[in-house]
Amino acid sequence: MDNSPGARFDEYEQDFKQLLQSTREKLEGDANDQRGEQKKAALRRVEIELDEADELVSQMEIEIQGIPTSVRSQYQSRVKTCKADLSRYKKLSKDMHAQLSRSDLLSRAGAPASSDEPYGSSDRTRLLAGTSILEDGTRRLQESQRIALETEEQGADILRSLRGQREQIENARDTLQTADSSIDRASGTLKKMIRRMYQQRVVTAAIIVILVLLIAIILWEKLH
Repeated sequence: MDNSPGARFDEYEQDFKQLLQSTREKLEGDANDQRGEQKKAALRRVEIELDEADELVSQMEIEIQGIPTSVRSQYQSRVKTCKADLSRYKKLSKDMHAQLSRSDLLSRAGAPASSDEPYGSSDRTRLLAGTSILEDGTRRLQESQRIALETEEQGADILRSLRGQREQIENARDTLQTADSSIDRASGTLKKMIRRMYQQRVVTAAIIVILVLLIAIILWEKLH
């Protein structure tokens, strides 16, 4: 089995596409055709699959950190495509949730008070208030999603920056080790040169002593 980062990325991407295909079929099929509790159940299954797909995207981003920088850009582009697809289906799911909530509100509003007044004034007030609350909740969810995506992107940028810094530190450490080895070699060479210098001094001093002795012997013989 291939355990390289690229292979694991491909596996996560394949699982993501299968989940997204299943989600699309539910949104276009059961969640779109069913009514009432059956539609709610279908949308709940869609939410579970979207959460799993979101987790797979996070795993793909983690795997990118271990991919060589020379080919990392193409994997990042694939992740962006997956995020865009995921965001589109999340928005579709939220829209269908909103439609279902509006349908529930309308079904609970009751029968019209008269032919000129489709809804009673109190029922219409409650309906408008419920719709306003629903729209406000939808806006908050969209804002939370935007913040979460921005935070996720910032986290990925931080991980990439930390990885770059680690590579720089490792390169600096290798350079220092190389310099240390060069210094050790130079120190050994200097020690050898010093030893040879002392040896040459000893030899020179011995030669001088011998010459002095020879001169002394010659002079002594001439004088006697």
